[in-house]
Amino acid sequence: MHIHILGICGTFMGGVAQLAIASGHKVTGCDANVYPPMSDQLRAAGVELIEGFDLSQLALQPDTFIIGNAISRGNPLLEAILDQGLPYISGPQWLAENILQGRWVLGVAGTHGKTTTGSMLAWILEDANMQPGFLIGGVPLNFGVSARLGGTPFFVIEADEYDTAFCDKRSKFVHYRPRTVVLNNLEFDHADIFADLAAIETQFHHLVRTLPASGLIVSNASESSLKRVLQRGCWTPVEHFNNPNGYRVRGDDASGELILHGADGEIGRTIWQLSGEHNRANACAALIAARHVGVPFDKGLEALAKFCNVKRRMEVRGEVAGVTVYDDFAHHPTAIATTVAGLRRKVGQARILAVLEPRSNTMKLGAMKSQLPDSLREVDAAFCYAANLGWDAREALAPMGERAIVEDNLEQLVDKIVATARAGDHILVMSNGGFGGIHGKLLAGLAG
Repeated sequence: MHIHILGICGTFMGGVAQLAIASGHKVTGCDANVYPPMSDQLRAAGVELIEGFDLSQLALQPDTFIIGNAISRGNPLLEAILDQGLPYISGPQWLAENILQGRWVLGVAGTHGKTTTGSMLAWILEDANMQPGFLIGGVPLNFGVSARLGGTPFFVIEADEYDTAFCDKRSKFVHYRPRTVVLNNLEFDHADIFADLAAIETQFHHLVRTLPASGLIVSNASESSLKRVLQRGCWTPVEHFNNPNGYRVRGDDASGELILHGADGEIGRTIWQLSGEHNRANACAALIAARHVGVPFDKGLEALAKFCNVKRRMEVRGEVAGVTVYDDFAHHPTAIATTVAGLRRKVGQARILAVLEPRSNTMKLGAMKSQLPDSLREVDAAFCYAANLGWDAREALAPMGERAIVEDNLEQLVDKIVATARAGDHILVMSNGGFGGIHGKLLAGLAG
C-alpha cells in the first residue's frame, strides 16, 4: 500500500511513517516545514518528503492519505482530497487498524510524563528480551528512534489526549484500545480544544471505557482528577502508585538511589541516572505496568539502572566558560516548576537562568500566564521570548520584578542571556519547539 501523510514531520506522524515503512508500505509525505531531526529520521527510513501542500501531490495517487491533526480545513491539499472524494484516514485510526490490532498495547496517558514513562516502560520490556514495539513522542536515548515495530505482540504507546484529526475530535488515545494503561496525572491543558478540566476528564473516561476486564489500570493515587475519572465507571482492575500505603518510590538525587516500596515494605532498590520526585513516580508506574506483562520488579529495577532518559529532558547541550546549557521540553507551568525544582536539587545554590518560549497553543492563548511567576520562583533570572504571543508577557511576569527579562527579538534575547551568565551558572532552556536554534546561539555567544 502507498500512503501519503499530510503533516508528516510531527513526532507522532513521523512515528506512524516509520512504522508503516517497517510494515512494508510505501510512504511519502509533506509538511509546511521539513527540517531535522525528524526529516533526517524519515529520509533514512526511505520516506520521500515534500515541503508544502501543493496540489501536484495528488499525482502521486496513493492508496490513501493519512491526515495529521495539525492539518485544518482550508489547507489546499486537504480541500482537494475532500472535493475529489479521495480516500483518507486519521493517523491514530490507521495505526489502530494496521499496527495495533491484535497486539498487547501498553498505553501511557497523562498531562505530564508520558514520554519519559513510556520510554522507561519500553526499555524495561526491551531489557527483559521482550522486543516491544513502541511509538513515543520523543527519542529515548536507549533506542535512538521514536518508533519501532517490534518483534512480539507487546507495543508501548504514548497515549495523547489531544484530538485526533480535523474529522475526529475525540482524543487520540480512544483509538488504541490498550490492555495495560498508565494514568500518570491529569490537569488542565490544551486550552485551544478543551473548555475546562471536566472536558478532559470526560475523554479519560472514554479511554477507561475501552479497557478489558482482563487489563490493568496503573493510576496515580495522589490525583483527585483521576479519582473522579475512575468514579464515573471502571470495569478494569486498578493498581495505584504514589500510594502512601502501597506502591511508591523514594530516592535520593545526590546518590541516585531509587527504592521501590509496597504495602509490606521495601521491595527492591537500584542506582539510576535520573532525579526528581516526578521521575521517581514515573518509574513506579512503569515498574507496575511492566509487571503486568511478566517483568518482575527486580528485573525492572535492573533495567532502570541502565535507563538513559529521553532527548530534550534535561539534556545537556554543552558547557562553555563554566556555563552549562540544558534543553528541556517543559512548556506547561507545572512541568516548568517540576523541571526547575529538579535542577535546583542537582545544582544546589548555583545560579539558574531560565529561558522560556511559551510556544504551545495553551501558552500562546495565555490561559496559564498567571501561573508562570510561581513556576519560576526558584530561578535566579528568567528570560522570556515573547514574539507572536496574544498576551503581555512583561505584565504577566511583573511579579518577578527585575528577575524577569522579556524580549521579542531572539538575537537580543540571546545577547542579554550571554551578558548575564557567568562561570558556574546553569542555563535551562524550556520549549516544546526548536526555539530558533537558541542552544547553539547561546553556546556560540558564551564561547565568544
